[in-house]
Amino acid sequence: MKFASLLVATVLAVLTIVFSQVANRQNPSVQFRNSHDIKSPPGFSHAAVVTGGKLVFISGQVGRKGGEMVGDDFGAQADQAFMNLKAVLTTAGATPRDLVKVNYYVVGLNAERLATLREVRGKFIDKTRPPTSTVAGVQALAQEGALIEIEAVAVIP
Repeated sequence: MKFASLLVATVLAVLTIVFSQVANRQNPSVQFRNSHDIKSPPGFSHAAVVTGGKLVFISGQVGRKGGEMVGDDFGAQADQAFMNLKAVLTTAGATPRDLVKVNYYVVGLNAERLATLREVRGKFIDKTRPPTSTVAGVQALAQEGALIEIEAVAVIP
């Protein structure tokens, strides 16, 4: 009888842990780390250590809705590119919380566009465990009229 009670208690404890991780979308196979030797980064992590899970590589997303660019406003394009990224993540069975690496390619990168990108990114990326990232200023993108392209890597637990 004591063995059955112990077994039930153990199973319940394991189920509680598993369900709490699923409910919180925690990904124990990814650890985000920042070097103590380098200034803490604003809105991203220095490194993501992946020890398990499924990798999802996401092609660059631009500010297109349907077949058209959402206009020539950088903020509107950035917002749409993030919405497109979220749609692709959903299709792959992932969420923005599963992102481990995000690359941004910005036409005409300047302080204003970087500030806008950070503001839009802040509505999409989990600020408590931000993915690693790179921002690059570019002369042009493959999609005519595109001002930003976002590519990413996610890990699904």
